[in-house]
Amino acid sequence: MEFSEIRDEFEARVKRIVWCTVTTVDTKGRPRSRILHPYWEGTTAWVLTGRQTLKTKHLALNPNVAICYWDPKHEQVYAEGVAEWADDQAEKTRIWEGVKGTPEPYGWDPKMIWSGPEDVSYGLLKITTRRIELFSLATMGGRSPKMVWTA
Repeated sequence: MEFSEIRDEFEARVKRIVWCTVTTVDTKGRPRSRILHPYWEGTTAWVLTGRQTLKTKHLALNPNVAICYWDPKHEQVYAEGVAEWADDQAEKTRIWEGVKGTPEPYGWDPKMIWSGPEDVSYGLLKITTRRIELFSLATMGGRSPKMVWTA
């Protein structure tokens, strides 16, 4: 399936649900989940986050992540991909401004946490996805087709 076939529904869900669980693998090979707020550009997720965090240690050993959005309507988004730090200052500023310029709740003001896009504690994760699945109760019940994009 082409991403263009699921783009509208994907964007509607991530912009409505906003917060998701992102799972990494810890230094002992165990899964570790946390709640994050990605900003999506197509199939790429951007996460503004602290650079000196536990996930930094996890990603250094294993950059694979799993992402899960869920809401009370039982509409889910599952994504899998590879995370890497985006250290280019122009890119960090571009995403900062995109997040700041997007209406809440999907957008937000990063100055709540960092002094600006040049703040050394501000990290930008780029998650390049290889698979995105949209799932729901209707899918599980066979009333709606599976919607899966793979790179």
